[in-house]
This record gives sequence, C-alpha cells and structure tokens, in this order.
Amino acid sequence: MTPNGPPDDTAEPTYDRRSILSGTGAIGLAGLLGSSTVTSATPGRDPGPRTDEILLGISAGADDVAAEARSAIPGDAEVVHTNETIRYAVVEFPSAAPDRAREQFIDAVTASPAVEYAEPNATLQSLLEPNDPYYGYQYAPELIGCERAWETTRGDEDVVIAVVDQGIQYDHPALEETMDERIGRDFLNGDDDPYPGRGGDHGTHVGGIAAGGTDDGTGHAGISDCSLLSLRALDADGVGSLSDIADAIQWAADADADVVTLSLGVDGSYRTLTAACEYAADRGVLLVAAAGNDGSDRVYSPAAEDSVVAVAAVDDDDSIASFSNTGPEIELAAPGSRIVSSTTGGDYGRMSGTSMATPVVAGVAGLALSAHPDLSRSQLRDHLRETAVDVGLADDQQGYGRVDAAAAVETDPFGDDGDGGSEDEPESDTGNCGDETVTASASGSLDGSGWWGESKRYGYSLRTDDPCSITIDLEGPARGDFDLYVTTDGSRPTRWSHDEAAAGAGTSPSLTLALEGDESFGIQVHADSGSGAYTLQVEERGR
Repeated sequence: MTPNGPPDDTAEPTYDRRSILSGTGAIGLAGLLGSSTVTSATPGRDPGPRTDEILLGISAGADDVAAEARSAIPGDAEVVHTNETIRYAVVEFPSAAPDRAREQFIDAVTASPAVEYAEPNATLQSLLEPNDPYYGYQYAPELIGCERAWETTRGDEDVVIAVVDQGIQYDHPALEETMDERIGRDFLNGDDDPYPGRGGDHGTHVGGIAAGGTDDGTGHAGISDCSLLSLRALDADGVGSLSDIADAIQWAADADADVVTLSLGVDGSYRTLTAACEYAADRGVLLVAAAGNDGSDRVYSPAAEDSVVAVAAVDDDDSIASFSNTGPEIELAAPGSRIVSSTTGGDYGRMSGTSMATPVVAGVAGLALSAHPDLSRSQLRDHLRETAVDVGLADDQQGYGRVDAAAAVETDPFGDDGDGGSEDEPESDTGNCGDETVTASASGSLDGSGWWGESKRYGYSLRTDDPCSITIDLEGPARGDFDLYVTTDGSRPTRWSHDEAAAGAGTSPSLTLALEGDESFGIQVHADSGSGAYTLQVEERGR
C-alpha cells in the first residue's frame, strides 16, 4: 500500500560498522491542534458527490485552517468547508474550468508552506452486492457461534457502535431499543436527524446486523444488542463525499464510540481519510471497514488503512464469496452472503456484500468488549485476531481467520498474567548470545505537545553472521513520554499495528528481543507528550 503522509526529514544515522538504520516516512499529521469542531463556511451544500471540490491539508503550525486556505487559493475559488480537528479545508473549484487549470491550481496551492497536500473530494460508495430480497433463515449467527456467546452476553448498552452509512431507520421495530439516546448526526443536511432517505436501505441493514434486537420477538437477531449511533454520510444512492465521511468518523470518535463500522469504500488512498481514521484510532476507537465487492485483489480505502480492520466476506460454507475483494491488508473474514437484517419501512430483507460482513465483525467486537470491558482498542483488535478461526483460506482472503463470537467472548484476553496482551510480555532469554556486536544510532527532535504527537520511523537490517539478540534504546528529553513501536517483518509500524512496543515508560524506553536471524525491523519513535531531542540506539549481537 502506498505510504500516506509527506516525506520525513529523518537525519542520517551514524554507525560504527556499516549503515544500518534508514529513515522512512513519518506521519505528517503531527500536533493536530484546535477544538474538536466541524464547521461549514457555506450552509446548505448539496449532499452526495462533489466533483468540483478539492481538499487542502493545512499544516499543524498554522493557527487558522480557513484563513490559510483562503490565502493559498486564487480569487475564483472558494473555501466552503473546514475541519479544524483533522485540519483540512474544502475548496470549490469553478465547474467550467478546464482540466489544465485544475492541475495548475493544485501546483499553485501546494507551493504554499501551509498546504501539506491537495486531493479531490473523492466519492465513496456503499459496498453492497444486491441479492434475493425475500426473508429466510439466518445462518450467520450460528456459523460464528453467537448462540454460545449470547449465553454470556448479548451486548452491553454502554458499548457504542457507530454506523457511517445512509442513516438508520431509528424507529424500526428491531432497532429502536438498541439505538443510542443521542441517535446520531446527519452530515448531508447538517442536522441531528440521521433518518435515511427514500430507498436508503443500506444503513438500516448494516445497523441491524451489528446491533439488532435479539430475542425480542421482532424480525431478526443482530449479532449484538450494543448501542447504535447513526451517522448519515451517504445519500439514497449509497454515495457520499470524502469530506462528509471524514467528518462523520471524527464525530464518532468525539462522541466516544467504541467501534465504527464503515461499509463503504473508494479505490485509492486519500490523506484526509487517513487523517480521520488515525484521529479516531488515537482516541481508542476500533474501526472496521469493507474490503470491496468487485472480486479483485485490491482492498479499498478506508479498509486499506493501517488503523482500520479490513474485512472480507465468506459464504455460508466458509468459502470466500465470489464478490469479495482480497489482498494482503485483509485482517478478518465474516459471513457476507444473503445476510438477513432490517430494511427501511419496518421491513426485513437479504443483502450480500463485504458491507454485510463488516458489521458482523463490528457486532462481535461489541460482544467481546461487553464481556471484557477493560480491553483497550489495540487489545480488542489483537483479541479478535487471536480468537478468529482458520477456515482454510489463503491469508489474503481470511487474514487471521473468520471471526468467532463464542471464542471472542469466552476466551480470557489477559491470560493468567493479567497484562492485557503481547505488548507487555517478557522478552525471550538472550543470555546465551555471543560477542559479535554491531551498533547504530540516529537522532532527531519531536514535539508531543499536541493531541496527535509527532513520529519518525527508521528501518533496520540485521548484519551479524549469526544474529541472536537486538536491543533498541531510546533516550528522550528529560520531561516527556517518548515511545517505541517495532515490527519484525520490516513493515511500517504504527501505535496500533506493531509486533513489539515499549510505551508509557517515560523518556527512556528500551526493548531487547531474541532473534531467529530472518527479521527485518521497522522502528517508530513517537512523542506522546513533551518535546525535544532524542537519540535512538540499536545494538545487534551475534554468536
């Protein structure tokens, strides 16, 4: 997947034997400042796709997003919307302008030091594969072990699942008891009534899968009885603008949603969407998204984002659904063919798609969090991975496996040591390691005073003849909290996707790992609080 964010000005490392550390890209969204508000400069904007709009990412050093955007654009363009939290502005470009003028416009605005990027306000669409509309029996809850899970919990109302979609019919007989008392938000009309438009069944169907009333004598059984928030960002045709989707994700995070389900997608990578997903993940939200429905080997965004769980769809026999997209980003699979759920008008129907598989995963996440309320976001994600069932599909089809509600509820995620996951587990014994040593170092400075905190990343390749251990030390400023996140396969580490971590240890975290000899390391230095210079030291030992 193409890395997101501007190039990192990582300093060249020093070394005593050969060049080992290499700088890679850093998140270009450091220090997201400003209040958690979404504002519209032009009320009454038409909902749905906005092909004449361009999104400008404004740097964290700028005080006023709207003012910086206005100063960067020519007089025939207009700032019509800003988001001070994710720090982007929407610029409406004259619809009659030729394509060449658009290209020149983007070149001109990105020359401003305050503009980090410019990208189209892309159109996202719901990921639905239409199928038989008649009502029949449900196979999904039985397939993933809901009956056993429900013996422990049907879902706690304090666990909130936000659905970014066409809006949910919140007075539907199967859903009115599971709706959060706040109901949600309509980003198309800019009000607090996210009722779906005529023919907009998709959001109601998705919501009913994740959290439809179970054993209540009406309609179907949802995966959980957790609370639902309805965020209407897609129109009746199932399409919506990138800016509305981003605003909805941010709103869900600020509303303390535990899980956000995104049964929508777009082919390609967009940094505004990346910023919104990372903002939500940083606030402890588990994001779950649909891989796509054209049967290809590419995963759509936002599912392709590192901060998001990408979901593929399987049939009732656990074979990969013919329509499901696949790819290396797939993390989990779930039933997605002929899924029975609620539809508008108080009705019920069957739909198929990764759109349906995604709220199944969201519902299982809700059940797991209800049973194990102390799980953090990263621990919940790991728990879903660890309790998934290998159904014999390729890794790019099932990821860690097909979700299993019974295992997610019944398995103790903390084990016997109560430490909450792999991040705090003791490292393997390295006492028998040899005397051959290779060291490397790098230095820089980071600012962790904002909400987001800054990061820099490095790569490391093993150099001893027979590697047996590695120690990674970070020395940060006297006052602050600088963290280490590491991957052992060379992939890009993040705070929510990594193999090892030393976090919350102040300014001097350290990791020591035993080596098999085939590892390749990605290293992230993240400033969680405080600011100043740091030094990264790596010592590799070989026999």
